[in-house]
Amino acid sequence: MQIAMVGLGRMGANMTRRLMRGGHTVVVHDLNPDAVAAVAAEGAVGAASLDDLVARLDAPRAVWLMVPSGAPTDQMVDALGARLSAGDVVIDGGNSFFKDDVRRGDALGARGIHYVDAGTSGGVWGLERGYSLMIGGEPDVVRRLDPIFATLAPGVPAGESAPPGDTARRGYVHCGRTGAGHFVKMVHNGIEYGMMQAYAEGFDILEGAKSPDVDPRYRYEFNLAEVAEVWRHGSVIQSWLLDLTAMALAEDPALSAFTGFVHDSGEGRWTIDTAVEEAVPANVLAAALFARFRSRQQHTFGEKVLSAMRHKFGGHVERPAGG
Repeated sequence: MQIAMVGLGRMGANMTRRLMRGGHTVVVHDLNPDAVAAVAAEGAVGAASLDDLVARLDAPRAVWLMVPSGAPTDQMVDALGARLSAGDVVIDGGNSFFKDDVRRGDALGARGIHYVDAGTSGGVWGLERGYSLMIGGEPDVVRRLDPIFATLAPGVPAGESAPPGDTARRGYVHCGRTGAGHFVKMVHNGIEYGMMQAYAEGFDILEGAKSPDVDPRYRYEFNLAEVAEVWRHGSVIQSWLLDLTAMALAEDPALSAFTGFVHDSGEGRWTIDTAVEEAVPANVLAAALFARFRSRQQHTFGEKVLSAMRHKFGGHVERPAGG
């Protein structure tokens, strides 16, 4: 299948590579010509501009966006809306707010252009592991794009099986109408905050056991890399986040490359805002979000663990205050 990818950052470039490995033709564009040249050298079709990109696509066109949420996505959706034709589709794979999806979908729909929101999880590891996809949009349009979703998704794990039509076990699911995909991805990221905070606090307690303030009789100095590793094998708290924590601790037990200044990228805030609108208690997720705010004032070992996890799964580089 032919598809365009606009935005060749950490995830967009690797998604392009995974699609090409799956036999799809990918036309690519990015504001950085070097990024376009890099994936074009691997087999993608480079486009110098959006006009060039649209001209290289056969109707009905499909354009996948992997650009920062908010204004950059709005600008790109508007620019494509002015160039695409009725029957074409724009897929937003970034971390957009679901209410923005509804607004964009209505605007494009007035021109006969379809809009699909695809919450995408997988980070920098998705090229090899695949991407978990949470999709919103018109059923017929989503079905038309199924070959793309099936290629990007992890697929059925080795040793397991899935009946025909069971896409969830293959790593992607149509969640509902426009906005539903990013709604589910928003909650996914809110849960992610809570899980990461739980690991961070646990390792902070383990690290604190060697403090001189602790009674010497109860003072311990744990090898945190070994603790993380043993928890990965057979414990009830094993997870991919724990795998990444174990990797980071094995590389640098003191996590000296991190200060513990932990950013939030928006989805945690949206999750809490939505919980308030629904009058749903979200104690753990709210506390995890507020802990990130507090981390910007003073730092703990647990916050270094948070920074390390974010770097491992998403390639997020810790930024200083005001950065």
